[in-house]
Amino acid sequence: PQTTGSQLMRRKPGASFDKNSDTYENDEIVDHQQSTGQNEGTYSTVGKLPCYLSPGSYAVEFKNLLRQAWAATPAITGLSITIAAAGQAWTITRASGSFLTDGIKQFDMVRLTAGSFNAANINKNLNVLSVTASSLTVIPQNGVTLVAEGTAVTGATLSVPGKKCWVPTTGHLDGFLTYEDWNPDVPSSAVFPDVKVGAAAITVPASGNPEVSWDFMGLSRALGTSEVLTSPNAATTTPVLADAQGKVMVNGVVTPVTSVTANITGNIQPGDPEVGSQARSGHKVGKVAASGTLTAKFSQTTLMALRDNQTVIPLAVAIAVDNSAASDFVVIVFPAVKIFTDSGDDGAEIIKTYNWVAQIPATGGASLANWQTIVSIQDSQAP
Repeated sequence: PQTTGSQLMRRKPGASFDKNSDTYENDEIVDHQQSTGQNEGTYSTVGKLPCYLSPGSYAVEFKNLLRQAWAATPAITGLSITIAAAGQAWTITRASGSFLTDGIKQFDMVRLTAGSFNAANINKNLNVLSVTASSLTVIPQNGVTLVAEGTAVTGATLSVPGKKCWVPTTGHLDGFLTYEDWNPDVPSSAVFPDVKVGAAAITVPASGNPEVSWDFMGLSRALGTSEVLTSPNAATTTPVLADAQGKVMVNGVVTPVTSVTANITGNIQPGDPEVGSQARSGHKVGKVAASGTLTAKFSQTTLMALRDNQTVIPLAVAIAVDNSAASDFVVIVFPAVKIFTDSGDDGAEIIKTYNWVAQIPATGGASLANWQTIVSIQDSQAP
């Protein structure tokens, strides 16, 4: 591992990195009728890092899990824009050119950042509910409405804050991370190299802090009494996301829910052992998969119909730090999911639980409304 360029990790209590060994009983028949012991075979390492979700704090882990580098969407300049109300949403229409060609995707968070717009329209987070070549249907993330602009605003710029990361169809990255558990009071250093991010469990409650719990798979461990990843960069300081500033979009519609969970797994396993080596030489890398739950008060049957018809729909969760117009945020998009259950309880309020499973969409890519990916993430502070 490199000794520079590391970073202190923000986390909740309960973080751990451990060495897991295969052990074998010496199953011998002996006249003293007692065990002759066990032998240690090959080993691997595992880790768990429970965290509160905050912008920019876990870009490295998401990149490793999704197997692609973060990418910025260039700002679109020189636009001629009109804005009109569309029910609870708003349409942003351009006079020429194509939002699709320029890289805008469904559920992107965008901002109008230049042009003589009404003050209510500029530098505000706008979640894209749908996108065509000429128009975006958007809803302000902070719930504060826009103002219609019937006369075209020229010289306008539309920006996509931060960067995005998604599972690609080709050119997957095969990266490794190193983590160190450093306890200076002992002193004790446990270095875990050759680590891959195995899974991320994301939880967004109706009341509480959004969380992400990371699972790691490694190959070996090195013990010592001196710090190895010396002079780490300071931990990030971006605020934790606020559940009250979240929006859940099901099939392109903002949907009231009481909670949402998403489990993204890379299906990583230690490689097969080899004679003469206790440490394993590589990982088995499986398919990226995603599944989760939605819970919602039973006030309509829309989700039940989607479950019965096995309709493939997009699901997105957009969460901001606060109610300010240009707050930092994270958006998590699953372009194609199916709902498989709609169970409910019979309490003072009926709460139904909808289990969903994501899949790669049939189409997607450049100049289309989504990437052909099982999950895409936009982070306003991704480096």
